[in-house]
Formats: sequence, C-alpha cells, structure tokens
Amino acid sequence: MKAYRFLTADDTSAFCHKVTEALSKGWELHGNPTYAHDATSGVMRCGQAVVKEVDGAYDPNSKLGAL
Repeated sequence: MKAYRFLTADDTSAFCHKVTEALSKGWELHGNPTYAHDATSGVMRCGQAVVKEVDGAYDPNSKLGAL
C-alpha cells in the first residue's frame, strides 16, 4: 500500500528538518513543494507531500508518522 502525508510548517528551518526526518525514515517526495502566505498569522507557510510503500492494508486509525 502507498501511504501519503502532507507536511506543513512555517517557513523556518523546522520545516526543512521535518521533511528531512521523513526522508530519513523512507518517505519519498511527491510533487513540488508549496509556499503560501498565511494571512491569519502573517507568516509564510511551506508544504510538501511525501509517500511511502508500506506493508498491509489501509487502516484509517494508523498514525502515518509512525509508518
């Protein structure tokens, strides 16, 4: 099964670390990153989709970050 996650964070090094951690756990980049202004908080936000092949069937109760 292919698992999908969408990682988001403010535009700081924390976002890069979040994506790097996912890559180190076997996740792969999926598509282009996104970058948008969050008018509510007044900051820029980043997003990146990642995917990973995992054993088993889909379970909506699974914690994707633990895969």
